[in-house]
Amino acid sequence: MKLSRHLVIIGISINLSACAFSSVFVSYPSHIAPIKNQLNQASNTDIAKQLAAGINTDDGLLYAQEAGRVAQIEGHFKASQDYYQQAIRDYQHFDDKAKVSLSDLGATGSSLLINDNVIPYRGPGYERIMLHQYQALNFVFEHNYEAALVEVRRANELQQTEQQRYQNSLKAVSDINNGTIDAEVDRLSAAAGKTTSSYLNAYSYYTTALLYELLGQPNDAFIDYRKAAQIAPDNRYIQQDLVRLAKQLDMPQYSDFKRRWGTAKSATSTQGTVVFIVEKGFVPTKQSITVPFTINGNWQTASIASYLPNYQMVTPTTISGLGQPLTTAPIANIGALAITALKEDLPAALARQAARVYAKSRLNQSFERDDNSQSNAASVASLAIQIFNVVTEQADLRSWLTLPKQAQIARQYVKGGQYTISLNHSTQSIQVKAGHTTLVWAIDTGNYTYFHSIII
Repeated sequence: MKLSRHLVIIGISINLSACAFSSVFVSYPSHIAPIKNQLNQASNTDIAKQLAAGINTDDGLLYAQEAGRVAQIEGHFKASQDYYQQAIRDYQHFDDKAKVSLSDLGATGSSLLINDNVIPYRGPGYERIMLHQYQALNFVFEHNYEAALVEVRRANELQQTEQQRYQNSLKAVSDINNGTIDAEVDRLSAAAGKTTSSYLNAYSYYTTALLYELLGQPNDAFIDYRKAAQIAPDNRYIQQDLVRLAKQLDMPQYSDFKRRWGTAKSATSTQGTVVFIVEKGFVPTKQSITVPFTINGNWQTASIASYLPNYQMVTPTTISGLGQPLTTAPIANIGALAITALKEDLPAALARQAARVYAKSRLNQSFERDDNSQSNAASVASLAIQIFNVVTEQADLRSWLTLPKQAQIARQYVKGGQYTISLNHSTQSIQVKAGHTTLVWAIDTGNYTYFHSIII
């Protein structure tokens, strides 16, 4: 009788996780791998539609982000806008909740017996910032520049609010001494390199500054170019933007900027400006590290997410077809942002892990105590629960996997006309108009490069 009651508890836990069930036993990266493979080759299909069903699950926010990004890569900007808007609404839903609902209690309770994958997905701060930035680019390519400015302003505001949220989360998590976690933090810090924060993104500030400048707001552009330069101080194109605008606006910083970075070119009356945004590869996928141990003689396992140690940097891109070859400069290492976000989340993840191990241990003890008079049944139940714990203890590997590994930028001034540019062994025809800016967005998925361009 009591054995049946325990099995019912387990069954309820599984049912509570049904909406996110596919991530409980099958890792999320394996679901997205076929989508990334399709993006890596020429295709006339609407790949994003394959993700639409996931939007109705507890991982809906994540699937909406993925679908929006896939549609955007393929150049379906209106469809991407709709997917992204769904993700934005989901984030707002998380923000607006004043108290925990019964469904949340069920998901959290299930996670103590199963794993973190049953918790409805709420992306880390860097994903939310990128979401608004990419929505802004959707509006840009639809010529809705005012709506684009609203989105990039929101992205910039989030860089401040996410920083505060992270600081608050640190206060809420007790210090737990664990050598494995400490070692992982050190290793992830080394993998992230110079990236020390997941919520400060030079790419976002640069996009905002570029839009401000193109829409005739140079003072606002100057402010955000400076913010981008603080995060990516070695990017020579941002340096040149600051020199150029400081001179144009007669800023007192002009002499200092000129001394540090030299003079800056500007377009002549017969020239147009070509700005390149080049995105390369995909962010790395999380891997699972599993540590077996015993509590009161019962085997338990702890699984945490991590990244492989052989994370590779991305080389600059050479662009030809505009006179002298042009070499891009990195503006943001999105892969490093993802690694840093995981490092920032480890204390909270470890706290959940400790609660899960304790809950599973208590469940084992309850079987032994309740069924003490039926030793065979108790042994079978205890063994079944230990197997259940091993099978269900899966690390949460969910993250926005169609984001690029790195973003790079470049700028060139050329006479108006038609040009054929070459990038990553791919060619594309673009038009340049004197007195205007041609924005070229090239997305390299590995074996295939998508081009999108617009004259502003």
